[in-house]
Amino acid sequence: MSEQTIVLGGGCFWCTEAVYVQVRGITDVESGYANGTVDQPTYEQVCTGRTGHNEVVKLTYDPARISTRQVLEIFFVVHDPTQLNRQGNDVGTQYRSGIYYTTDEQKAEAEKIVQELERDKVYGKPVVTEIQPLRSYWPAEPYHQDFFERNPTQGYCMAVAAPKVAKFRKTFSELSKG
Repeated sequence: MSEQTIVLGGGCFWCTEAVYVQVRGITDVESGYANGTVDQPTYEQVCTGRTGHNEVVKLTYDPARISTRQVLEIFFVVHDPTQLNRQGNDVGTQYRSGIYYTTDEQKAEAEKIVQELERDKVYGKPVVTEIQPLRSYWPAEPYHQDFFERNPTQGYCMAVAAPKVAKFRKTFSELSKG
C-alpha cells in the first residue's frame, strides 16, 4: 500500500508538528493552513480568524508501518479535543480540533474513534473535533516549519510543545523514532 496523507488541526501547529516528527512511520510533516476561504493565506491573515483556515499539520505516512488508527490515537492524546476553537491559551477558530481526511477509510476511522471516546466518556465532556474532507491546504511560511526543532528553548516551545512531545513519548514509546 502506498503512502497516505491526512491533515490534523490540534491547536498551534508548532506543537502538533513537534510530536509527529517523532513518530515512526510518519515520513513527512508540514505545518500549514486548511479548509479556509482565502488562497495562499499568510499567518497574519489566518490569525485574524476571518479566513476560515485552521492551523494544521499535513502528515504523510506509511500504512505498513503505522495505521491510520494509531496516527489518530496519538492526535487524541496530545491535544484536548473538547475545547471549541481553542487549545489552552491559544484562542480562535484557527486553533480548532479537526481531522481533514483524504480517504474514506480515514473518515470512517476518525468517526469510529470519536464514537468510542464519547461512549467511554474518556474526557467527561463532548468531543468537538470536526471531521471533514480536506478541501484546501496551503503550506505555512518557512519560518513555521520545524519550529520546535529549531527553537527548543523558546518560551512557548518549552511551556506548551515540549510537554506534548514528552506525553507522546511516554504514552506511545513503541511508536517513537527513538
